[in-house]
Amino acid sequence: MNPKSFFRHEACLALAAVVCLAATMTCRAATSDRADQKTRALQIKGSDTMVNLGQAWAEAYAKLHPGLNMSVTGGGSGTGIAALINGTCDIAESSRGLEAKELQQAQEKGFVIHEDIVALDGIVVVVHPSNPIRRLTMEELRELFLGDIGRWRMLGGPDWPVVLLSREVNSGTHIFFKEHVLRRGKSKGPEEFSPRALMMPSSYAIAEETANNENAVGYYGLGYISPRQKVVPVAKDAASPAVLPNIETVRANSYPISRPLYLFSRGEPAGPVKDFLDYVHSPAGQQIVRDTDFVPVK
Repeated sequence: MNPKSFFRHEACLALAAVVCLAATMTCRAATSDRADQKTRALQIKGSDTMVNLGQAWAEAYAKLHPGLNMSVTGGGSGTGIAALINGTCDIAESSRGLEAKELQQAQEKGFVIHEDIVALDGIVVVVHPSNPIRRLTMEELRELFLGDIGRWRMLGGPDWPVVLLSREVNSGTHIFFKEHVLRRGKSKGPEEFSPRALMMPSSYAIAEETANNENAVGYYGLGYISPRQKVVPVAKDAASPAVLPNIETVRANSYPISRPLYLFSRGEPAGPVKDFLDYVHSPAGQQIVRDTDFVPVK
């Protein structure tokens, strides 16, 4: 090889090395960008009861972390937990605890679901404002939603037919009400909602139907209370006082249909998920719980 050819050959090798280095750096930068975009996004999904609470948390948290892309959607607790197990959301909002099959599904995917109680709630029983019913016992509620009571006069009310409104089966509120009221606190049992019960797609739908139907009785979370529906005090039994759901009675566990609200995540929280959970438990996050008519845990 003559000297000119030698130098041209060396120059080509040097140029190729520079191109490869640049390509590697570009590739690494792109990978880093994608990773950064991934860590800068937080997907939250699940309980319709909690969706307004989750959106309020997300809105306040995003102001503290500009550039963070947050999404909060409902669909029901079961839908959120399924999305968490399948890896299509980062945090699941749930108004019920985990079921054994969900714990098993997570283990099969190679992780343990982390459970965080972030607020408390009371399930509110509501009727149309014109309904004169003043109180219901837990047993009367059970008989109502099993379909054993078909007219309001059987409870001392007017001779109106009873229209039952329930959440759909993927709702944590539906499951909690069934286990706590229909099955008297048991997770398993033959009791199911009456076939006459109308399965409503959201707590908002129950609120709207109850406000417009004088025969209706339904239930939803504490955060949906409105003057357009009448809240019915509930007694543990016929000998007990009837109790209205509010922050004090839920926290004191004197309201008979009280429950914890959860955020679930994949494994031990880290990164943006941990930061968000820390915010939820902070004084500012718990104030949002109170502002949205739920009960803070701190």
